[in-house]
Amino acid sequence: MIPGFNVVVENLDYLLWGRAAAGEPGGVLLSLLMAAGAAALALPGGIVLACVAWRYPGVVRSALFAWAELIRGIPLIFVIFWMWYLLPLITSRDLPGATTVTLALAWFTAAAVMHSVLAGLRALPSGQNEAALSQGFSTQQTLWRVLLPQALRNILPSLVGIFISLLKDTSLAFIVNVPELTTVAGQINNRVQIYPAAIFIFTGVIYYLLCCSLELLAKRWRVSRPAL
Repeated sequence: MIPGFNVVVENLDYLLWGRAAAGEPGGVLLSLLMAAGAAALALPGGIVLACVAWRYPGVVRSALFAWAELIRGIPLIFVIFWMWYLLPLITSRDLPGATTVTLALAWFTAAAVMHSVLAGLRALPSGQNEAALSQGFSTQQTLWRVLLPQALRNILPSLVGIFISLLKDTSLAFIVNVPELTTVAGQINNRVQIYPAAIFIFTGVIYYLLCCSLELLAKRWRVSRPAL
């Protein structure tokens, strides 16, 4: 056993869910909540942006590409800082730190989802679009009922990779002291000031297990879905 692993055992509840009983979730629970919230915003947002870019080439698509490249070219930690300082100015009130980080993660991830979904749409044979139109489908119906379901299935591995990165990126919330897993691990380490290897090896193992679980769930879902 790693020396000092009893420190992890003694603080296991705080590492797993923080002060959830007092209405202040933290640790693994808060990391999962932020990742789920960001994914719930980024996935539909990115899909809609990709559909707009596919439907309206030219100026609209170029503007969306410029926005996405700007976001993807900036370190995520800067996006979190900007949200942290700008959102209170825009909304005229302080937002919870976890909400701010979730919005930053969603904004950042939506750009990657848009690129991935648009690539999936453009990779489909052009004959499918033409066939659907010839059968009386409108452009919107063709997109949502024929093309998009196939594109999403084809790019599932890419989306899984994006959301695995999103889950790991929740660790950057430590920079604004949001008590997710990395933050509470640092708090425990600072308090006891012994055996940091045990604490941070445990933290790394938790992230690994969460990411592997997400990948396995995606694989099982894809296998269970009928081929289009």
